[in-house]
Amino acid sequence: MSVQPTTAVPGFGFELPEEIGEIRSAVRQLCANFPGSYWRGLEPDRYPEEFVAALTEHGWLAALIPEQYGGAGLGLLSASVILEEISASGGNPGACHAQMYIMGTLLRHGSEQQKARWLPEIAAGRLRLQAFGVTEPGAGSDTTSIATRARPAEGGYTISGQKVWTSRAEHSDLMLLLARTTPRSAVEKKTDGISVFLVDMREAGDALTIQPIKTLMNHATTEIFIDELFVPREALIGEEGKGFRYILDGMNAERILIASECVGDGRWFVETGSRYASERHVFDRPIGANQGVQFPLARAHAAIEAANLMRMKAAWMYEQGIRCAAEANMAKLLASEASWQAANACLDAHGGFGFAEEYDVERKFRETRLYQIAPVSNNLVLAFLGQHVLGMPRSY
Repeated sequence: MSVQPTTAVPGFGFELPEEIGEIRSAVRQLCANFPGSYWRGLEPDRYPEEFVAALTEHGWLAALIPEQYGGAGLGLLSASVILEEISASGGNPGACHAQMYIMGTLLRHGSEQQKARWLPEIAAGRLRLQAFGVTEPGAGSDTTSIATRARPAEGGYTISGQKVWTSRAEHSDLMLLLARTTPRSAVEKKTDGISVFLVDMREAGDALTIQPIKTLMNHATTEIFIDELFVPREALIGEEGKGFRYILDGMNAERILIASECVGDGRWFVETGSRYASERHVFDRPIGANQGVQFPLARAHAAIEAANLMRMKAAWMYEQGIRCAAEANMAKLLASEASWQAANACLDAHGGFGFAEEYDVERKFRETRLYQIAPVSNNLVLAFLGQHVLGMPRSY
């Protein structure tokens, strides 16, 4: 049995392009070369170099880069399907997804010189853009409270500060880095005075100290200490002091892409759980004949399909240039909760065998749990919806 994704969404004013099916098939075929045994062999903390190299070789990580720079020139919906299929095939796209959603800041707000310099190198796989230096220990989800400072210096800026949960920093050549160029106390709006830089980590030397953080799942995340790091003026993306609004563009894309990964996880859990429930016999009958096993999986499937519709609507709106902050956040909320629902139904169906490494359920169980709190907590999503969509008072 194979859980097939929705292929068309009548009524929303859009249809999925024909190329979506071709992308699904091609990515699924590539992922077949990296079965569960490959991912289990990476535990607890080996980076999937071979998998990322294969994605790069086939051009999937350059999906959003325009053709003029050597990329595929695909839209966000196509990119989201790539990540969905990796998850649905049992893999973990968290190893490389940042290169897709970070790209938006450079594409939308970078200069022509910056795009011409960096994008062809990234598209060809000669440079890796995976690190996103935003979160800080003292700021958490309140990005406007970051303390990392970029001070003017001859020919550029000198940056000092600390970042945390900067995933894949050890496996990246470039980092998109957020820093204050004007203290928070000196700006009228707390979102002003923040700038974004594209940092060449290969030239940083001792100014960057990267420390891995061991986590519940294999996610290659780190803490970074920045000590008088010099970056040239051309490293600044867009205008000084407007970086916060630049990364907001990317955050909507990020939420949509994360939602697609959760949809893929949910498909994997439902398919895996349903197959096991049909094959496993206890008391002379398949356990899937018992409604206590069957119904949770069926309900999880329904939840995944509903989240999938919101994901596709949000992606379509993003591609059309329609404001989609609410839809992107709802897609991430619904998909992360649906994948967790599917994870629990699958684990329950497997019983004790769900805890055995060889079934991959426990690994995927850990991986999908992350997305209820990252890249944004679902509670903050609810706060956003309550205030900005429903018009209720600010709750934090």
